[in-house]
Amino acid sequence: MALSKQHEYYEKRLERLLKEMPDYIVSYVDAKQDIRSPLTLFNYVRDYREFLNWLISEGIADVDHIKNVSTQTLENLSLEHARNYFKFIGRKKYKVSTNEDITKQIDPKTVNRHKSSLRSLFKYLTVEAELKNNEPYFHRNVMGKIEVTKVTETLNERSKKITGNIFVNDRDLDFIDYIKTEHIHSLSPKAKTYFVRDMERNISIASLFLGSGIRVNELSNLRLKDIDFTGQEISVIRKGNKKDTVSVTPSSLEDLKAYLEVRQERYKAGDGVNEFVFVKLYKGKAQPLTNRAITDIIYNLTKAFDKRMSPHKLRHTYATNLAEQTNGDLPLIMSQLGHSSPEVALLYINTSREKARLASELLDKRRERQDQ
Repeated sequence: MALSKQHEYYEKRLERLLKEMPDYIVSYVDAKQDIRSPLTLFNYVRDYREFLNWLISEGIADVDHIKNVSTQTLENLSLEHARNYFKFIGRKKYKVSTNEDITKQIDPKTVNRHKSSLRSLFKYLTVEAELKNNEPYFHRNVMGKIEVTKVTETLNERSKKITGNIFVNDRDLDFIDYIKTEHIHSLSPKAKTYFVRDMERNISIASLFLGSGIRVNELSNLRLKDIDFTGQEISVIRKGNKKDTVSVTPSSLEDLKAYLEVRQERYKAGDGVNEFVFVKLYKGKAQPLTNRAITDIIYNLTKAFDKRMSPHKLRHTYATNLAEQTNGDLPLIMSQLGHSSPEVALLYINTSREKARLASELLDKRRERQDQ
Protein backbone atom coordinates (compact mmCIF):
# COMPACT_ATOMS: atom_id res chain seq x y z
CA MET A 1 0.00 0.00 0.00
CA ALA A 2 1.23 3.50 -0.83
CA LEU A 3 2.26 5.58 2.15
CA SER A 4 0.24 8.71 2.85
CA LYS A 5 1.77 12.13 2.22
CA GLN A 6 1.61 12.78 5.95
CA HIS A 7 3.49 9.55 6.70
CA GLU A 8 6.27 10.40 4.24
CA TYR A 9 6.36 14.04 5.36
CA TYR A 10 6.92 13.21 9.02
CA GLU A 11 9.37 10.42 8.21
CA LYS A 12 11.58 12.99 6.47
CA ARG A 13 11.21 15.56 9.26
CA LEU A 14 11.97 12.90 11.87
CA GLU A 15 15.07 11.84 9.95
CA ARG A 16 16.35 15.44 9.89
CA LEU A 17 15.59 15.98 13.57
CA LEU A 18 17.38 12.80 14.63
CA LYS A 19 20.66 14.20 13.28
CA GLU A 20 20.66 16.58 16.27
CA MET A 21 19.93 13.86 18.82
CA PRO A 22 22.18 11.71 21.04
CA ASP A 23 22.67 8.10 19.90
CA TYR A 24 20.39 6.70 22.61
CA ILE A 25 17.43 8.68 21.27
CA VAL A 26 18.19 7.46 17.75
CA SER A 27 18.15 3.91 19.16
CA TYR A 28 14.83 4.59 20.91
CA VAL A 29 13.21 5.76 17.66
CA ASP A 30 14.60 2.77 15.78
CA ALA A 31 13.07 0.43 18.38
CA LYS A 32 9.66 2.15 18.24
CA GLN A 33 9.20 2.68 14.49
CA ASP A 34 7.08 -0.43 14.05
CA ILE A 35 4.64 0.47 16.82
CA ARG A 36 4.42 4.26 16.66
CA SER A 37 3.60 6.51 13.72
CA PRO A 38 6.18 8.95 12.27
CA LEU A 39 4.00 11.84 13.51
CA THR A 40 4.00 10.53 17.10
CA LEU A 41 7.74 9.88 17.05
CA PHE A 42 8.41 13.29 15.53
CA ASN A 43 6.42 14.99 18.33
CA TYR A 44 8.20 12.87 20.94
CA VAL A 45 11.65 13.75 19.60
CA ARG A 46 10.71 17.44 19.55
CA ASP A 47 9.82 17.03 23.23
CA TYR A 48 13.22 15.42 23.84
CA ARG A 49 14.96 18.32 22.11
CA GLU A 50 13.19 20.79 24.36
CA PHE A 51 14.00 18.70 27.45
CA LEU A 52 17.70 18.38 26.58
CA ASN A 53 17.97 22.10 25.84
CA TRP A 54 16.39 22.81 29.23
CA LEU A 55 18.96 20.57 30.94
CA ILE A 56 21.74 22.62 29.33
CA SER A 57 20.13 26.01 30.07
CA GLU A 58 19.68 25.04 33.75
CA GLY A 59 23.31 23.89 34.05
CA ILE A 60 22.22 20.32 34.80
CA ALA A 61 24.05 19.09 31.69
CA ASP A 62 27.42 20.77 31.30
CA VAL A 63 27.72 20.38 27.53
CA ASP A 64 27.60 22.68 24.51
CA HIS A 65 25.06 20.74 22.41
CA ILE A 66 22.11 18.46 23.09
CA LYS A 67 23.82 15.69 21.11
CA ASN A 68 26.36 15.47 23.93
CA VAL A 69 23.89 15.11 26.84
CA SER A 70 24.85 11.76 28.36
CA THR A 71 22.67 8.99 29.76
CA GLN A 72 24.53 9.56 33.05
CA THR A 73 22.89 13.00 33.27
CA LEU A 74 19.47 11.37 32.84
CA GLU A 75 20.31 8.65 35.36
CA ASN A 76 21.29 11.21 38.02
CA LEU A 77 18.45 13.66 37.35
CA SER A 78 16.74 14.48 40.65
CA LEU A 79 13.00 14.19 41.10
CA GLU A 80 12.92 17.89 41.99
CA HIS A 81 14.56 18.82 38.68
CA ALA A 82 12.19 16.54 36.77
CA ARG A 83 9.17 18.19 38.41
CA ASN A 84 10.63 21.65 37.76
CA TYR A 85 10.89 20.83 34.07
CA PHE A 86 7.17 20.03 33.81
CA LYS A 87 6.36 23.21 35.76
CA PHE A 88 8.42 25.07 33.14
CA ILE A 89 6.45 23.40 30.33
CA GLY A 90 3.11 24.10 32.04
CA ARG A 91 3.86 27.82 32.37
CA LYS A 92 4.81 28.34 28.74
CA LYS A 93 2.64 30.55 26.57
CA TYR A 94 2.17 30.65 22.83
CA LYS A 95 0.70 33.05 20.28
CA VAL A 96 -2.76 32.12 19.07
CA SER A 97 -2.17 33.83 15.72
CA THR A 98 0.78 35.49 14.04
CA ASN A 99 -1.55 38.35 13.06
CA GLU A 100 -2.95 38.94 16.55
CA ASP A 101 -1.23 39.78 19.82
CA ILE A 102 -3.13 37.14 21.78
CA THR A 103 -1.36 34.48 23.86
CA LYS A 104 -2.59 31.33 25.55
CA GLN A 105 -1.11 29.05 28.15
CA ILE A 106 -0.07 25.53 27.16
CA ASP A 107 -2.97 23.08 27.43
CA PRO A 108 -2.70 20.49 30.27
CA LYS A 109 -3.03 17.78 27.60
CA THR A 110 0.17 19.06 25.98
CA VAL A 111 1.97 18.86 29.33
CA ASN A 112 0.71 15.28 29.64
CA ARG A 113 2.15 14.49 26.21
CA HIS A 114 5.54 15.77 27.35
CA LYS A 115 5.28 13.54 30.41
CA SER A 116 4.25 10.53 28.33
CA SER A 117 7.03 11.02 25.81
CA LEU A 118 9.72 11.25 28.50
CA ARG A 119 8.26 8.36 30.48
CA SER A 120 8.43 6.29 27.30
CA LEU A 121 12.07 7.25 26.68
CA PHE A 122 13.17 6.57 30.25
CA LYS A 123 11.34 3.22 30.29
CA TYR A 124 13.20 2.25 27.14
CA LEU A 125 16.57 3.33 28.56
CA THR A 126 16.07 1.59 31.93
CA VAL A 127 14.03 -1.53 31.06
CA GLU A 128 13.56 -2.26 27.37
CA ALA A 129 17.00 -1.55 25.84
CA GLU A 130 19.70 -4.19 26.01
CA LEU A 131 23.33 -3.28 25.37
CA LYS A 132 26.26 -5.59 24.71
CA ASN A 133 26.54 -6.42 28.41
CA ASN A 134 22.88 -7.57 28.37
CA GLU A 135 21.98 -4.59 30.56
CA PRO A 136 19.95 -1.42 29.81
CA TYR A 137 21.59 2.00 29.63
CA PHE A 138 20.93 2.57 33.36
CA HIS A 139 18.47 1.43 36.02
CA ARG A 140 17.21 4.50 37.92
CA ASN A 141 14.04 5.82 36.25
CA VAL A 142 13.10 9.20 37.72
CA MET A 143 10.34 9.69 35.14
CA GLY A 144 8.58 6.62 36.52
CA LYS A 145 7.79 8.78 39.55
CA ILE A 146 6.11 11.47 37.46
CA GLU A 147 2.35 11.03 37.28
CA VAL A 148 0.33 11.89 34.22
CA THR A 149 -2.60 13.89 35.56
CA LYS A 150 -5.67 12.92 33.60
CA VAL A 151 -7.66 15.90 32.33
CA THR A 152 -11.22 14.86 33.14
CA GLU A 153 -14.38 16.23 31.55
CA THR A 154 -17.81 14.72 31.27
CA LEU A 155 -19.21 13.92 27.84
CA ASN A 156 -21.78 16.68 28.36
CA GLU A 157 -19.07 19.24 29.07
CA ARG A 158 -17.01 18.20 26.05
CA SER A 159 -20.09 18.14 23.80
CA LYS A 160 -20.99 21.69 24.89
CA LYS A 161 -17.55 22.86 23.78
CA ILE A 162 -18.02 21.17 20.42
CA THR A 163 -21.48 22.69 19.95
CA GLY A 164 -20.10 26.18 20.49
CA ASN A 165 -17.50 25.72 17.77
CA ILE A 166 -19.36 24.06 14.90
CA PHE A 167 -22.19 24.89 12.51
CA VAL A 168 -25.57 24.13 14.08
CA ASN A 169 -29.19 24.44 12.93
CA ASP A 170 -28.36 23.99 9.22
CA ARG A 171 -25.71 26.72 9.25
CA ASP A 172 -23.45 24.33 7.33
CA LEU A 173 -25.90 24.51 4.41
CA ASP A 174 -25.99 28.30 4.68
CA PHE A 175 -22.18 28.33 4.65
CA ILE A 176 -21.91 26.38 1.38
CA ASP A 177 -24.60 28.56 -0.18
CA TYR A 178 -22.72 31.67 0.95
CA ILE A 179 -19.50 30.54 -0.74
CA LYS A 180 -21.35 29.78 -3.96
CA THR A 181 -23.46 32.92 -4.22
CA GLU A 182 -22.46 35.75 -1.87
CA HIS A 183 -18.79 35.61 -0.87
CA ILE A 184 -17.53 37.06 -4.14
CA HIS A 185 -19.40 40.34 -3.53
CA SER A 186 -17.40 41.02 -0.35
CA LEU A 187 -13.99 40.75 -2.05
CA SER A 188 -11.64 43.33 -3.52
CA PRO A 189 -11.05 43.18 -7.31
CA LYS A 190 -7.70 41.38 -6.81
CA ALA A 191 -9.16 38.91 -4.32
CA LYS A 192 -12.06 38.24 -6.69
CA THR A 193 -9.62 37.08 -9.36
CA TYR A 194 -8.13 34.43 -7.09
CA PHE A 195 -11.51 33.43 -5.74
CA VAL A 196 -12.98 32.88 -9.22
CA ARG A 197 -9.92 30.87 -10.25
CA ASP A 198 -10.18 28.50 -7.27
CA MET A 199 -13.92 28.67 -6.57
CA GLU A 200 -14.92 25.16 -7.70
CA ARG A 201 -11.92 23.59 -5.95
CA ASN A 202 -12.46 25.41 -2.67
CA ILE A 203 -16.21 24.79 -2.66
CA SER A 204 -15.53 21.10 -3.22
CA ILE A 205 -13.03 21.01 -0.32
CA ALA A 206 -15.48 22.61 2.13
CA SER A 207 -18.38 20.52 0.84
CA LEU A 208 -16.41 17.27 1.14
CA PHE A 209 -15.52 17.94 4.78
CA LEU A 210 -19.18 18.63 5.55
CA GLY A 211 -20.44 15.74 3.42
CA SER A 212 -18.13 12.95 4.56
CA GLY A 213 -16.47 13.89 7.86
CA ILE A 214 -12.98 13.01 6.66
CA ARG A 215 -9.81 14.43 8.22
CA VAL A 216 -7.65 17.04 6.49
CA ASN A 217 -4.82 14.60 5.71
CA GLU A 218 -7.36 12.11 4.34
CA LEU A 219 -8.60 14.80 1.96
CA SER A 220 -5.12 15.94 0.90
CA ASN A 221 -4.16 12.33 0.12
CA LEU A 222 -7.18 11.67 -2.12
CA ARG A 223 -6.30 10.41 -5.59
CA LEU A 224 -8.54 10.15 -8.64
CA LYS A 225 -8.77 6.36 -8.29
CA ASP A 226 -10.23 6.82 -4.78
CA ILE A 227 -13.49 8.37 -6.03
CA ASP A 228 -16.48 6.13 -6.74
CA PHE A 229 -19.32 8.28 -8.01
CA THR A 230 -21.55 5.27 -8.68
CA GLY A 231 -21.23 3.89 -5.17
CA GLN A 232 -21.18 7.42 -3.69
CA GLU A 233 -18.00 6.57 -1.79
CA ILE A 234 -14.36 7.56 -1.51
CA SER A 235 -11.36 5.54 -0.34
CA VAL A 236 -9.17 7.20 2.29
CA ILE A 237 -6.00 6.43 4.21
CA ARG A 238 -6.81 6.52 7.91
CA LYS A 239 -4.49 6.92 10.90
CA GLY A 240 -1.97 4.10 11.04
CA ASN A 241 -1.91 4.04 7.22
CA LYS A 242 -5.08 1.93 7.10
CA LYS A 243 -7.26 2.07 3.99
CA ASP A 244 -10.98 2.64 4.51
CA THR A 245 -14.13 3.49 2.53
CA VAL A 246 -16.33 6.46 3.40
CA SER A 247 -19.82 7.36 2.18
CA VAL A 248 -20.27 10.85 0.74
CA THR A 249 -23.45 12.89 0.40
CA PRO A 250 -24.72 13.26 -3.19
CA SER A 251 -24.53 17.08 -3.02
CA SER A 252 -20.83 16.93 -2.04
CA LEU A 253 -20.16 14.59 -4.95
CA GLU A 254 -21.87 17.06 -7.28
CA ASP A 255 -19.55 19.79 -5.99
CA LEU A 256 -16.61 17.45 -6.54
CA LYS A 257 -17.74 16.77 -10.13
CA ALA A 258 -17.93 20.52 -10.80
CA TYR A 259 -14.32 20.88 -9.64
CA LEU A 260 -13.07 17.89 -11.65
CA GLU A 261 -14.57 19.40 -14.80
CA VAL A 262 -12.18 22.38 -14.54
CA ARG A 263 -9.28 20.72 -12.69
CA GLN A 264 -7.27 19.55 -15.70
CA GLU A 265 -7.44 22.76 -17.71
CA ARG A 266 -7.17 25.22 -14.82
CA TYR A 267 -4.32 23.55 -12.91
CA LYS A 268 -2.56 21.68 -15.76
CA ALA A 269 -3.30 18.52 -13.78
CA GLY A 270 -2.93 14.99 -15.09
CA ASP A 271 -5.80 12.55 -15.26
CA GLY A 272 -3.94 9.37 -14.27
CA VAL A 273 -5.59 7.24 -11.61
CA ASN A 274 -2.78 7.98 -9.12
CA GLU A 275 -2.94 11.77 -9.55
CA PHE A 276 -3.89 13.79 -6.45
CA VAL A 277 -7.41 15.22 -6.56
CA PHE A 278 -6.82 18.59 -4.92
CA VAL A 279 -4.00 20.55 -6.53
CA LYS A 280 -2.69 24.04 -7.16
CA LEU A 281 -0.81 25.52 -10.10
CA TYR A 282 2.83 26.23 -9.21
CA LYS A 283 5.38 27.32 -11.81
CA GLY A 284 3.17 26.00 -14.57
CA LYS A 285 2.74 22.57 -12.99
CA ALA A 286 0.11 20.95 -10.79
CA GLN A 287 1.16 20.30 -7.20
CA PRO A 288 -0.92 18.62 -4.48
CA LEU A 289 -2.31 20.93 -1.83
CA THR A 290 -0.69 20.56 1.58
CA ASN A 291 -2.63 20.13 4.81
CA ARG A 292 -1.66 23.69 5.74
CA ALA A 293 -2.96 25.10 2.43
CA ILE A 294 -6.28 23.27 2.84
CA THR A 295 -6.60 24.46 6.43
CA ASP A 296 -5.95 28.07 5.35
CA ILE A 297 -8.67 27.79 2.68
CA ILE A 298 -11.20 26.68 5.30
CA TYR A 299 -10.02 29.31 7.79
CA ASN A 300 -10.55 32.11 5.26
CA LEU A 301 -13.92 30.93 3.99
CA THR A 302 -15.43 30.27 7.42
CA LYS A 303 -14.13 33.56 8.83
CA ALA A 304 -15.73 35.46 5.94
CA PHE A 305 -19.04 33.71 6.59
CA ASP A 306 -19.29 33.65 10.37
CA LYS A 307 -16.34 32.57 12.54
CA ARG A 308 -12.90 31.12 11.86
CA MET A 309 -13.11 27.34 11.87
CA SER A 310 -10.73 24.51 11.09
CA PRO A 311 -11.33 21.44 8.90
CA HIS A 312 -11.63 19.48 12.13
CA LYS A 313 -14.60 21.64 13.17
CA LEU A 314 -16.28 20.85 9.85
CA ARG A 315 -15.66 17.17 10.60
CA HIS A 316 -17.35 17.70 13.99
CA THR A 317 -20.25 19.39 12.22
CA TYR A 318 -20.71 16.40 9.91
CA ALA A 319 -20.48 13.92 12.79
CA THR A 320 -23.07 15.81 14.83
CA ASN A 321 -25.47 15.94 11.87
CA LEU A 322 -24.90 12.23 11.23
CA ALA A 323 -25.68 11.40 14.86
CA GLU A 324 -28.84 13.47 14.67
CA GLN A 325 -30.08 12.00 11.39
CA THR A 326 -29.41 8.37 12.44
CA ASN A 327 -30.77 8.67 16.00
CA GLY A 328 -27.30 8.11 17.40
CA ASP A 329 -26.29 5.02 15.39
CA LEU A 330 -22.98 4.47 17.22
CA PRO A 331 -21.48 1.75 14.95
CA LEU A 332 -22.26 3.84 11.85
CA ILE A 333 -20.72 6.98 13.37
CA MET A 334 -17.59 5.04 14.39
CA SER A 335 -17.28 3.48 10.94
CA GLN A 336 -17.83 6.71 9.01
CA LEU A 337 -15.36 8.72 11.09
CA GLY A 338 -12.76 5.98 11.42
CA HIS A 339 -12.94 5.72 15.23
CA SER A 340 -11.90 2.53 16.99
CA SER A 341 -13.33 3.63 20.34
CA PRO A 342 -17.01 4.42 20.98
CA GLU A 343 -16.07 7.11 23.53
CA VAL A 344 -15.33 9.76 20.89
CA ALA A 345 -18.39 8.85 18.83
CA LEU A 346 -20.56 9.29 21.93
CA LEU A 347 -19.50 12.94 21.97
CA TYR A 348 -21.44 13.59 18.78
CA ILE A 349 -24.57 11.91 20.14
CA ASN A 350 -24.39 14.17 23.19
CA THR A 351 -23.70 17.12 20.91
CA SER A 352 -26.84 16.40 18.88
CA ARG A 353 -28.82 16.33 22.14
CA GLU A 354 -27.30 19.70 22.99
CA LYS A 355 -28.45 20.94 19.58
CA ALA A 356 -31.96 19.69 20.34
CA ARG A 357 -31.96 21.56 23.66
CA LEU A 358 -30.84 24.79 21.99
CA ALA A 359 -33.49 24.35 19.29
CA SER A 360 -36.15 23.89 21.98
CA GLU A 361 -35.10 27.14 23.61
CA LEU A 362 -35.32 28.96 20.27
CA LEU A 363 -38.78 27.50 19.63
CA ASP A 364 -39.95 28.65 23.04
CA LYS A 365 -38.89 32.23 22.29
CA ARG A 366 -41.90 32.41 19.99
CA ARG A 367 -44.05 32.57 23.12
CA GLU A 368 -42.05 35.52 24.38
CA ARG A 369 -42.69 37.35 21.11
CA GLN A 370 -46.39 36.41 21.31
CA ASP A 371 -46.68 37.87 24.81
CA GLN A 372 -45.14 41.19 23.79
